[in-house]
Amino acid sequence: MQTRHFAQLVGLSALWGASFLFLRIASPLLGPTVMATSRVLLATITLAAVMGVLREPWPWKHWRELFRLGLLALAAPFLLYAWAALRLPAGYSALLNTTVVLFGTLASAWFGQDTLTARKLVGCAIGFAGVGMILQLGPVAPTTETLMAALACVAAAACYGVSTPLMKKATEHMQPLAIATGISAAAFVMLLPAGIWGLPQANFTPTAMGALLVMGVVTSGLAYWLNLRIVRHVSPVAATSPAFLIPVFGVTWGHIFLGEELSSGIFVGGALVLVATALVTGFNPLRRDFPVEPTP
Repeated sequence: MQTRHFAQLVGLSALWGASFLFLRIASPLLGPTVMATSRVLLATITLAAVMGVLREPWPWKHWRELFRLGLLALAAPFLLYAWAALRLPAGYSALLNTTVVLFGTLASAWFGQDTLTARKLVGCAIGFAGVGMILQLGPVAPTTETLMAALACVAAAACYGVSTPLMKKATEHMQPLAIATGISAAAFVMLLPAGIWGLPQANFTPTAMGALLVMGVVTSGLAYWLNLRIVRHVSPVAATSPAFLIPVFGVTWGHIFLGEELSSGIFVGGALVLVATALVTGFNPLRRDFPVEPTP
């Protein structure tokens, strides 16, 4: 992996780790449906403006593919994470998001872009054991609501994981900016009815609007464009590597800014999840010869 791609992925990890903090702030005030809908609306406006400046055409002929990607990569996970943010600390959600690497590895193998090995299967088992430990030993009591919220996070991570090899394939015939804009617009169309339904209960405070603005413009708009630019040049599994660092930033931001409690369950379970992701991806921080796909 080239140094610039690695540095960009670290930056994405910091941004996406902060997303869980902003979700904890804005989702209780706006409601999950308004939060998710407004987020993709701001992302669409931002990216459409960039497309206009760069004079890039809209990929209208690929609308079916964009709607499928919009559902998996944005609409479903944004709504699930916004709902889970009502019940789980930011650090929990960030740690559970790490399972995206497990799902991404399995999906890449299913679509013929990677192969499954015994090491990767063991990694998957360890990863889910780590998730269970986070829930069992963390500072939040494992109630039915908590477990449902955790399940929502894992389902969102599965959506991200499945969408990654599909995104990689889409970059072979569409530009990253066109994909990012197209899936944002498609996700907005899908979420709009739910957003309108939840609008009367939304509380648009300055704090909520500030968090929403950052998430829509930066973490859901510009960051997704940057991520797709990286996806073009690396393997699908490597593209999920920000999940290695997202929990670090998510837990840190949640502890610093929201005073979220840290416990042995988070550290031990989080360590198991990180070991699992290292196993399924073959990640080794001491090795310099990271495999890179040929640049198209």
